Amino acid sequence: METKPTQVVIIGAGLTGLTTAFYLTRRGISVQIVESADRVGGQIHTFQEDGFTYESGPNTGVVSYPEVAELFAALEPNCHLETAKEESKRRLIWKGDRFRELPSGLLSAITTPLFTLKDKFRILGEPFRAKGTNPDESVAGLAGRRLGKSFVDYAVDPFLSGVYAGDPHTLVTRYALPKLYNLEQDYGSFIRGSIAKAKIPKTERDLLASKKVFSAKGGLNQLADALAKSIGTKHIILGAKDVTVNPNSNKWDIRYKTHHGEHTLHADQVVTTIGAYNLPALLPFIDQKEMEAISNLVYAPVIQASVGIKNTGTQKFNAFGGLVPSKEKKRILGILFPSACFESRSPEEGALFSFFMGGMKHLDLLTKSDEEIRDIITEELHLMLGFPKGTEPDMIKIFRHNHAIPQYELNSGKRFETVEKLEAQYPGLLIAGNLKGGIGMADRIRQATQIGLNIVK
Repeated sequence: METKPTQVVIIGAGLTGLTTAFYLTRRGISVQIVESADRVGGQIHTFQEDGFTYESGPNTGVVSYPEVAELFAALEPNCHLETAKEESKRRLIWKGDRFRELPSGLLSAITTPLFTLKDKFRILGEPFRAKGTNPDESVAGLAGRRLGKSFVDYAVDPFLSGVYAGDPHTLVTRYALPKLYNLEQDYGSFIRGSIAKAKIPKTERDLLASKKVFSAKGGLNQLADALAKSIGTKHIILGAKDVTVNPNSNKWDIRYKTHHGEHTLHADQVVTTIGAYNLPALLPFIDQKEMEAISNLVYAPVIQASVGIKNTGTQKFNAFGGLVPSKEKKRILGILFPSACFESRSPEEGALFSFFMGGMKHLDLLTKSDEEIRDIITEELHLMLGFPKGTEPDMIKIFRHNHAIPQYELNSGKRFETVEKLEAQYPGLLIAGNLKGGIGMADRIRQATQIGLNIVK
């Protein structure tokens, strides 16, 4: 059995693990990443085929924090931040028989058919509405109370389908959308809060958080690969099975198996970045009750299909994509238009689409065969995207993710408290990843940057 000492061991070579290791390495701290898969990147995986560049996992992120721009700047020239084209700012929402543009200003908000006249008038009274008193209020409850039911049905519901593939009635606002929750708590109103925050002077670093949609030039694999290159392949162990972490005096033993045999790493500190459902096997020393509080996190299952058409004729798709409200009873959560957002994602005359199905409200779709999924896509190309009936895509690639997106529901508070308690109880253990701190790529980068810069040597 091989034994090797190191300062920090990171479990998982997804975006959180790689970014953490990147910043630790830059500080001169010895790092070893242990990953069960045979590749880095976790959910991030880019493919190139027949003129199409497509993702099997996340397609985009938002530059919500300066840390995103700073990471890409640090990785140049091996990786370049690519922000979405200006014309892709349009967001579409399905209502009735077609996609309609989500309002982007006062005039479009007044004229849009998405919201009722009653709720359009309700918005005028939003700054004067009483502040909520239930800290565990759902997103649907908060938005309905302040904005009205049609805003929940045709803005909040599809938005959460796109971000969480979740149910606005079970997602708790202070966990799932903390910025929205804090607008009401700190300012008493979404509108008053947004105006007040816009007036706060921005530092040069603050301005790096452009709020733009991003990818990496050439696909998100470029980001994962650039991080791995900077860290160094000798510091990344792939194909590690039966990984366990146990305390040993003031240090940690990390045991795992590869085709070369059994191995043990001795570390001063351990950072876990894997899904909550994998933690019971990884951390066997944790009390069962405490582990249950962490690992009972629900993940929305999602089917993603990358669909390519080499020549769309006169059809143009100048938008970020379209989302589908639950109220519309469609089989699609949403369709993104990656080729409208980023360069070289499809042949010049063609288009690349990402169809999303399943989620918490459509679990039945996960049981459908690939052939049935292809039939749905072919039909919706006609009904939703306007292609002639019977149009056959030049490419369909179907990806199934049983643990796609964590649901920040009512039990999240207990999970966060338990993680904090365990980290205090076991010095040198950090439980990170998307079970806390947000689910988006920007959240992952921000969390990892903070860990990577703050771990004491």
